[in-house]
Amino acid sequence: MKALVCRKPSELSFEDRPAPGSPGPGWALVSISHVGICGTDYHIFEGKHPYLAYPRVMGHEISGTIAAINAPGDIAVGEQVLVNPYLACAKCVACRQGKPNCCVAIEVLGVHRDGAMTEQILVPAQNLIPATGLSLIEAATVEFLAIGAHAVRRSMAGPGNRTLVIGAGPIGLGVALFARIARQSVTVMDVDAERLAFAAKQGFLVIDGSKGSVVETIAERTAKSGFDVVFDATGNSRSMQSAFAYVAHGGVMVMVSVVQDDITFSDPEFHKREMMLIGSRNATQADFQHVITSIRDGKIPVDQLVTHRTTLRNSPRDIAIWAQQKSGLIKAVIDVAGSA
Repeated sequence: MKALVCRKPSELSFEDRPAPGSPGPGWALVSISHVGICGTDYHIFEGKHPYLAYPRVMGHEISGTIAAINAPGDIAVGEQVLVNPYLACAKCVACRQGKPNCCVAIEVLGVHRDGAMTEQILVPAQNLIPATGLSLIEAATVEFLAIGAHAVRRSMAGPGNRTLVIGAGPIGLGVALFARIARQSVTVMDVDAERLAFAAKQGFLVIDGSKGSVVETIAERTAKSGFDVVFDATGNSRSMQSAFAYVAHGGVMVMVSVVQDDITFSDPEFHKREMMLIGSRNATQADFQHVITSIRDGKIPVDQLVTHRTTLRNSPRDIAIWAQQKSGLIKAVIDVAGSA
Protein backbone atom coordinates (compact mmCIF):
# COMPACT_ATOMS: atom_id res chain seq x y z
CA MET A 1 0.00 0.00 0.00
CA LYS A 2 1.04 3.63 -0.47
CA ALA A 3 2.19 5.76 2.45
CA LEU A 4 3.64 9.21 3.04
CA VAL A 5 6.76 8.88 5.22
CA CYS A 6 8.67 11.68 6.89
CA ARG A 7 12.11 10.06 6.82
CA LYS A 8 13.80 12.95 8.59
CA PRO A 9 13.19 16.69 8.95
CA SER A 10 12.38 18.27 5.59
CA GLU A 11 12.33 14.91 3.79
CA LEU A 12 8.97 13.43 2.75
CA SER A 13 8.76 10.22 0.73
CA PHE A 14 5.74 8.74 -1.07
CA GLU A 15 6.47 5.00 -0.96
CA ASP A 16 5.14 1.46 -0.89
CA ARG A 17 4.78 -0.28 2.47
CA PRO A 18 3.41 -3.70 3.43
CA ALA A 19 -0.34 -3.80 4.12
CA PRO A 20 -1.16 -4.06 7.85
CA GLY A 21 -2.76 -7.51 7.65
CA SER A 22 -5.70 -8.80 9.68
CA PRO A 23 -6.54 -7.18 13.01
CA GLY A 24 -5.74 -9.07 16.20
CA PRO A 25 -8.18 -9.38 19.13
CA GLY A 26 -9.58 -5.99 20.11
CA TRP A 27 -8.31 -4.26 16.96
CA ALA A 28 -9.78 -3.06 13.67
CA LEU A 29 -8.48 -2.37 10.19
CA VAL A 30 -9.54 1.02 8.83
CA SER A 31 -9.40 2.06 5.18
CA ILE A 32 -8.47 5.73 5.35
CA SER A 33 -10.74 8.27 3.68
CA HIS A 34 -9.41 11.66 4.82
CA VAL A 35 -6.60 12.92 7.06
CA GLY A 36 -6.31 16.46 8.37
CA ILE A 37 -2.87 18.06 8.35
CA CYS A 38 -2.14 19.45 11.80
CA GLY A 39 0.39 21.91 13.17
CA THR A 40 1.97 18.83 14.74
CA ASP A 41 2.57 17.40 11.26
CA TYR A 42 4.26 20.61 10.11
CA HIS A 43 6.42 20.52 13.26
CA ILE A 44 7.40 16.92 12.50
CA PHE A 45 8.30 17.92 8.94
CA GLU A 46 10.33 20.87 10.26
CA GLY A 47 12.07 18.84 12.99
CA LYS A 48 10.49 20.81 15.83
CA HIS A 49 8.42 18.13 17.58
CA PRO A 50 9.72 17.23 21.07
CA TYR A 51 8.34 13.66 21.25
CA LEU A 52 9.24 12.13 17.90
CA ALA A 53 11.58 9.54 16.39
CA TYR A 54 12.06 9.31 12.60
CA PRO A 55 11.07 7.89 10.20
CA ARG A 56 7.36 8.43 10.82
CA VAL A 57 4.09 8.14 8.95
CA MET A 58 2.22 11.23 10.14
CA GLY A 59 -1.51 11.79 10.46
CA HIS A 60 -3.81 11.71 13.48
CA GLU A 61 -6.93 13.55 12.26
CA ILE A 62 -8.58 10.51 10.74
CA SER A 63 -11.76 9.38 9.04
CA GLY A 64 -12.35 6.12 7.19
CA THR A 65 -14.33 2.93 6.74
CA ILE A 66 -14.03 -0.31 8.71
CA ALA A 67 -12.38 -2.93 6.49
CA ALA A 68 -12.14 -5.64 9.18
CA ILE A 69 -12.76 -5.82 12.92
CA ASN A 70 -11.90 -8.38 15.58
CA ALA A 71 -13.82 -7.12 18.59
CA PRO A 72 -17.35 -7.35 19.99
CA GLY A 73 -19.57 -4.31 19.74
CA ASP A 74 -21.89 -2.36 17.52
CA ILE A 75 -19.37 -1.18 14.93
CA ALA A 76 -19.31 -3.40 11.84
CA VAL A 77 -17.41 -3.79 8.60
CA GLY A 78 -18.36 -1.07 6.13
CA GLU A 79 -19.25 1.49 8.78
CA GLN A 80 -17.84 5.00 8.47
CA VAL A 81 -15.85 6.10 11.50
CA LEU A 82 -13.46 8.65 12.88
CA VAL A 83 -10.55 7.66 15.09
CA ASN A 84 -9.55 8.85 18.55
CA PRO A 85 -5.77 8.78 17.94
CA TYR A 86 -4.72 8.70 21.61
CA LEU A 87 -3.76 5.15 22.58
CA ALA A 88 -3.77 4.93 26.38
CA CYS A 89 -2.58 2.18 28.72
CA ALA A 90 -5.78 2.07 30.85
CA LYS A 91 -3.66 1.33 33.95
CA CYS A 92 -1.68 4.43 34.96
CA VAL A 93 -2.68 7.10 37.48
CA ALA A 94 -4.15 9.36 34.76
CA CYS A 95 -6.15 6.57 33.10
CA ARG A 96 -7.52 5.45 36.47
CA GLN A 97 -8.77 8.99 36.99
CA GLY A 98 -10.57 9.02 33.64
CA LYS A 99 -7.90 11.10 31.91
CA PRO A 100 -6.52 8.86 29.15
CA ASN A 101 -5.69 12.01 27.17
CA CYS A 102 -2.67 12.51 29.45
CA CYS A 103 -1.83 8.83 30.00
CA VAL A 104 1.68 8.29 31.35
CA ALA A 105 2.45 5.90 28.48
CA ILE A 106 0.30 7.54 25.80
CA GLU A 107 0.99 6.76 22.17
CA VAL A 108 -0.49 9.16 19.65
CA LEU A 109 -1.00 7.88 16.12
CA GLY A 110 1.23 9.80 13.76
CA VAL A 111 3.56 10.86 16.58
CA HIS A 112 4.65 8.00 18.83
CA ARG A 113 3.64 5.35 16.30
CA ASP A 114 2.82 5.47 12.60
CA GLY A 115 -0.35 7.32 11.67
CA ALA A 116 -2.89 7.57 8.89
CA MET A 117 -1.18 9.21 5.92
CA THR A 118 -1.49 5.84 4.26
CA GLU A 119 -4.19 3.65 2.74
CA GLN A 120 -5.00 1.45 5.75
CA ILE A 121 -4.17 1.42 9.45
CA LEU A 122 -4.75 -0.89 12.41
CA VAL A 123 -6.27 0.77 15.48
CA PRO A 124 -7.80 -0.44 18.76
CA ALA A 125 -11.52 -0.96 18.24
CA GLN A 126 -12.25 1.04 21.40
CA ASN A 127 -10.75 4.11 19.67
CA LEU A 128 -13.31 4.03 16.86
CA ILE A 129 -16.19 6.50 16.91
CA PRO A 130 -19.13 6.20 14.47
CA ALA A 131 -19.27 9.13 12.06
CA THR A 132 -23.06 9.03 12.00
CA GLY A 133 -24.50 12.19 10.49
CA LEU A 134 -21.12 13.51 9.33
CA SER A 135 -19.45 13.49 5.96
CA LEU A 136 -16.05 11.82 5.96
CA ILE A 137 -14.31 15.16 5.49
CA GLU A 138 -16.24 16.55 8.48
CA ALA A 139 -15.26 13.48 10.48
CA ALA A 140 -11.58 14.20 9.76
CA THR A 141 -11.91 17.61 11.45
CA VAL A 142 -13.33 16.28 14.73
CA GLU A 143 -9.97 15.59 16.41
CA PHE A 144 -8.50 19.06 16.00
CA LEU A 145 -11.77 20.67 17.05
CA ALA A 146 -11.86 18.38 20.11
CA ILE A 147 -8.58 19.99 21.26
CA GLY A 148 -10.43 23.29 21.50
CA ALA A 149 -13.51 21.76 23.10
CA HIS A 150 -11.31 20.08 25.72
CA ALA A 151 -9.46 23.32 26.50
CA VAL A 152 -12.73 25.16 27.04
CA ARG A 153 -13.98 22.42 29.34
CA ARG A 154 -10.68 22.46 31.24
CA SER A 155 -11.04 26.20 31.86
CA MET A 156 -14.20 25.63 33.94
CA ALA A 157 -15.41 28.99 32.63
CA GLY A 158 -19.11 29.62 32.41
CA PRO A 159 -21.56 31.70 30.37
CA GLY A 160 -20.82 35.41 30.28
CA ASN A 161 -17.10 35.11 30.98
CA ARG A 162 -14.92 37.48 28.98
CA THR A 163 -12.57 35.23 27.05
CA LEU A 164 -9.41 35.98 25.07
CA VAL A 165 -8.04 33.40 22.62
CA ILE A 166 -4.49 34.15 21.51
CA GLY A 167 -3.66 32.56 18.17
CA ALA A 168 -6.13 32.37 15.28
CA GLY A 169 -4.82 29.17 13.74
CA PRO A 170 -6.96 26.02 13.56
CA ILE A 171 -6.59 25.17 17.26
CA GLY A 172 -7.23 28.72 18.42
CA LEU A 173 -10.27 29.01 16.19
CA GLY A 174 -11.53 25.73 17.60
CA VAL A 175 -11.12 27.12 21.12
CA ALA A 176 -12.95 30.30 20.13
CA LEU A 177 -15.83 28.39 18.55
CA PHE A 178 -16.38 26.18 21.58
CA ALA A 179 -15.99 29.09 24.00
CA ARG A 180 -18.79 30.77 22.06
CA ILE A 181 -20.88 27.60 22.18
CA ALA A 182 -20.33 27.77 25.98
CA ARG A 183 -21.86 31.28 25.77
CA GLN A 184 -18.70 33.15 26.62
CA SER A 185 -17.90 36.58 25.19
CA VAL A 186 -14.95 35.80 22.91
CA THR A 187 -12.15 37.98 21.58
CA VAL A 188 -9.44 36.57 19.30
CA MET A 189 -5.93 38.03 19.11
CA ASP A 190 -3.25 37.39 16.49
CA VAL A 191 -0.52 39.26 14.62
CA ASP A 192 -1.64 37.95 11.22
CA ALA A 193 -4.12 40.28 9.52
CA GLU A 194 -5.49 37.53 7.26
CA ARG A 195 -6.29 35.22 10.16
CA LEU A 196 -7.82 38.08 12.14
CA ALA A 197 -10.05 38.86 9.17
CA PHE A 198 -11.16 35.22 9.10
CA ALA A 199 -11.94 35.32 12.85
CA ALA A 200 -13.88 38.55 12.42
CA LYS A 201 -15.85 36.96 9.57
CA GLN A 202 -16.87 34.24 12.05
CA GLY A 203 -18.31 36.95 14.30
CA PHE A 204 -15.53 37.25 16.88
CA LEU A 205 -14.16 40.49 18.27
CA VAL A 206 -10.48 40.76 17.34
CA ILE A 207 -7.27 42.39 18.55
CA ASP A 208 -4.32 42.95 16.24
CA GLY A 209 -1.35 42.06 18.43
CA SER A 210 1.08 43.65 15.97
CA LYS A 211 -0.20 47.19 16.54
CA GLY A 212 0.36 49.42 19.54
CA SER A 213 0.51 48.23 23.14
CA VAL A 214 -1.41 44.99 23.62
CA VAL A 215 -1.65 45.61 27.37
CA GLU A 216 -3.20 49.02 26.77
CA THR A 217 -5.61 47.63 24.17
CA ILE A 218 -6.74 44.90 26.53
CA ALA A 219 -7.17 47.43 29.34
CA GLU A 220 -9.41 49.50 27.05
CA ARG A 221 -11.46 46.45 26.02
CA THR A 222 -11.96 45.20 29.60
CA ALA A 223 -12.39 48.39 31.66
CA LYS A 224 -8.79 47.89 32.87
CA SER A 225 -9.60 44.57 34.54
CA GLY A 226 -8.29 41.99 32.03
CA PHE A 227 -9.98 38.89 30.68
CA ASP A 228 -11.63 36.28 32.90
CA VAL A 229 -10.20 33.49 30.76
CA VAL A 230 -7.13 33.57 28.50
CA PHE A 231 -6.26 30.69 26.17
CA ASP A 232 -2.87 30.66 24.45
CA ALA A 233 -2.84 28.59 21.27
CA THR A 234 0.17 30.18 19.57
CA GLY A 235 2.92 27.63 20.19
CA ASN A 236 5.14 30.65 20.91
CA SER A 237 6.89 30.86 24.27
CA ARG A 238 7.08 34.67 24.25
CA SER A 239 3.35 34.90 23.65
CA MET A 240 2.65 32.38 26.40
CA GLN A 241 4.72 34.35 28.90
CA SER A 242 3.16 37.68 27.91
CA ALA A 243 -0.35 36.25 28.31
CA PHE A 244 -0.11 36.20 32.11
CA ALA A 245 -0.50 39.99 32.07
CA TYR A 246 -3.84 39.76 30.26
CA VAL A 247 -5.64 37.72 32.96
CA ALA A 248 -8.07 39.37 35.38
CA HIS A 249 -7.79 39.00 39.13
CA GLY A 250 -9.37 35.66 39.97
CA GLY A 251 -9.04 34.62 36.35
CA VAL A 252 -7.79 31.56 34.48
CA MET A 253 -5.05 31.00 31.93
CA VAL A 254 -5.12 27.86 29.81
CA MET A 255 -2.04 26.78 27.86
CA VAL A 256 -3.33 24.87 24.87
CA SER A 257 -0.15 24.71 22.81
CA VAL A 258 3.10 23.04 23.86
CA VAL A 259 6.63 24.31 23.30
CA GLN A 260 10.06 22.92 24.09
CA ASP A 261 11.07 26.06 26.01
CA ASP A 262 10.72 26.82 29.70
CA ILE A 263 7.91 29.25 30.53
CA THR A 264 8.56 31.82 33.26
CA PHE A 265 6.24 34.31 34.94
CA SER A 266 6.16 36.78 37.81
CA ASP A 267 5.19 34.95 40.97
CA PRO A 268 4.03 38.15 42.78
CA GLU A 269 1.69 38.98 39.88
CA PHE A 270 0.47 35.39 39.74
CA HIS A 271 -0.34 35.28 43.45
CA LYS A 272 -1.74 38.82 43.57
CA ARG A 273 -4.35 37.80 41.03
CA GLU A 274 -4.92 34.35 42.54
CA MET A 275 -4.81 33.07 38.99
CA MET A 276 -5.36 29.51 37.93
CA LEU A 277 -2.87 28.15 35.41
CA ILE A 278 -4.15 25.12 33.52
CA GLY A 279 -2.51 22.85 31.00
CA SER A 280 -4.72 21.28 28.34
CA ARG A 281 -3.55 18.18 26.48
CA ASN A 282 -5.34 16.29 23.70
CA ALA A 283 -9.02 15.47 24.27
CA THR A 284 -11.33 12.83 25.73
CA GLN A 285 -14.22 10.81 24.36
CA ALA A 286 -16.65 13.35 25.81
CA ASP A 287 -14.95 16.13 23.85
CA PHE A 288 -15.16 14.12 20.61
CA GLN A 289 -18.88 13.60 21.14
CA HIS A 290 -19.40 17.29 21.91
CA VAL A 291 -17.71 18.20 18.62
CA ILE A 292 -19.74 15.65 16.63
CA THR A 293 -22.99 16.99 18.08
CA SER A 294 -21.93 20.60 17.40
CA ILE A 295 -21.12 19.83 13.74
CA ARG A 296 -24.41 18.02 13.29
CA ASP A 297 -26.23 21.01 14.82
CA GLY A 298 -24.61 23.40 12.34
CA LYS A 299 -22.58 25.26 14.97
CA ILE A 300 -19.19 24.62 13.36
CA PRO A 301 -18.47 26.03 9.85
CA VAL A 302 -16.39 23.07 8.64
CA ASP A 303 -16.76 24.14 5.01
CA GLN A 304 -15.02 27.42 5.85
CA LEU A 305 -12.37 25.91 8.12
CA VAL A 306 -11.18 23.44 5.46
CA THR A 307 -9.42 25.81 3.07
CA HIS A 308 -6.92 23.49 1.33
CA ARG A 309 -7.11 19.94 -0.05
CA THR A 310 -4.64 17.54 -1.59
CA THR A 311 -4.16 13.86 -2.39
CA LEU A 312 -1.78 11.40 -0.75
CA ARG A 313 0.34 11.33 -3.90
CA ASN A 314 0.65 15.12 -4.01
CA SER A 315 1.02 15.61 -0.27
CA PRO A 316 4.88 15.58 -0.18
CA ARG A 317 4.90 18.62 -2.45
CA ASP A 318 1.96 20.37 -0.80
CA ILE A 319 3.00 19.86 2.83
CA ALA A 320 6.43 21.30 2.04
CA ILE A 321 4.74 24.33 0.44
CA TRP A 322 2.15 24.84 3.18
CA ALA A 323 4.77 24.58 5.94
CA GLN A 324 6.20 27.82 4.52
CA GLN A 325 3.31 29.51 2.72
CA LYS A 326 0.33 29.80 5.03
CA SER A 327 -1.55 32.58 3.27
CA GLY A 328 -5.24 31.67 3.28
CA LEU A 329 -4.52 28.39 5.06
CA ILE A 330 -6.67 27.35 8.00
CA LYS A 331 -7.05 23.56 7.70
CA ALA A 332 -5.67 21.35 4.95
CA VAL A 333 -7.03 17.85 4.40
CA ILE A 334 -5.63 14.91 2.43
CA ASP A 335 -8.18 12.95 0.41
CA VAL A 336 -6.58 9.51 0.76
CA ALA A 337 -9.44 7.53 -0.75
CA GLY A 338 -9.37 9.74 -3.85
CA SER A 339 -5.59 9.54 -4.30
CA ALA A 340 -5.46 6.72 -6.83
